[in-house]
Amino acid sequence: MVDLSVLWKVSELGQSIWCDFISRELIDSGGLLDMVSQGVRGVTSNPAIFRKSIGEGQEYDGPISAFSRAGLSTEEIYEELVLDDVGRAADILLPVFQTTGGLDGYVSLEVDPRLADDRDGTVEQAVRLKKLLGRPNVMIKIPATEAGIAAIEQATSLGISVNATLIFSLDQSRKVNQAYIGGLEKRLARGEDVSSVRSVASLFVSRLDSALDPVLEAKGLGSMVTCSGVDNARLAYSGWGDVFSSSRWDALADKGACPQRMLWASTGTKSQSYRDTFYVEELMGPYTVNTVPPATMKAFMDHGVVEDRIGRDLDGAVSRREAMADSGIDLDQVTSSLMDQGVSAFVSAFDDLMGAIKTKASLS
Repeated sequence: MVDLSVLWKVSELGQSIWCDFISRELIDSGGLLDMVSQGVRGVTSNPAIFRKSIGEGQEYDGPISAFSRAGLSTEEIYEELVLDDVGRAADILLPVFQTTGGLDGYVSLEVDPRLADDRDGTVEQAVRLKKLLGRPNVMIKIPATEAGIAAIEQATSLGISVNATLIFSLDQSRKVNQAYIGGLEKRLARGEDVSSVRSVASLFVSRLDSALDPVLEAKGLGSMVTCSGVDNARLAYSGWGDVFSSSRWDALADKGACPQRMLWASTGTKSQSYRDTFYVEELMGPYTVNTVPPATMKAFMDHGVVEDRIGRDLDGAVSRREAMADSGIDLDQVTSSLMDQGVSAFVSAFDDLMGAIKTKASLS
């Protein structure tokens, strides 16, 4: 028996559940509206999600043919499709945005992943996408590369609400938190409003476990399997608390600024040895977001446990990281590699999507 109230219980605890998927079918069928009525408070997308929804979804075939006959390029067709999906989803979520005072109700759209190392190109596209969408409840996703973090600060200073994505390390997380603050400080210095800008810092969780679990087993640290991703998120949340309780932040809060929230991404389990709701249940806590893939959402609504666990066992998390270092595991190297792989995967997904659109357009 599905408990339709479970997502509302999570909300009462202080966490927002967003859906990590978007498609035209989900919008047209009323599925997204149903999810919102059950307590979903936002939507995230990425190139891999659009590769699946557009590349495999027949509902896009007609529009692709029409745009192709009108002479649009492959990338222009892509933009028309995603802007329509994101804009319509944002309209469905607008009441959530309004009733929460801008805390929730967002739909995220990622900049071209090929711009990951191009600060100026990223900012330029973020500005353009925000203008084209013309809705207050859209977040522009920017990957937290070195260039991306600089772009996050600049985009924030321009009043763009940013979803900082592909965060894997505590260092990245801290820098993203600081980039948001730096962007707001620039706005304030120009006498501009800081109260309407929002942001989330998206830390990827399960991918760290996937990378480290076999290494831990090989080094005789099997008792630490399933701990790495959750430990990393809990420590990032602790660091977030320090940043957003500082005097530097207080100066902005006094002017109406709202803290950036930590968002847990990649929260679908990738191994049958994990409980299917593991990353939802273990990372529940106040002023956070968990963007959940549909299958995990369904499982959580069926048998999920709602309990504040985000602050548990921080001493253990620190001890386990020390044990990894003592065993020769270079966590910085692992997270850096995951970041590179994440960018590459999104570029590959984007290229595959362009190929799928081009193929469908050629059949028109």
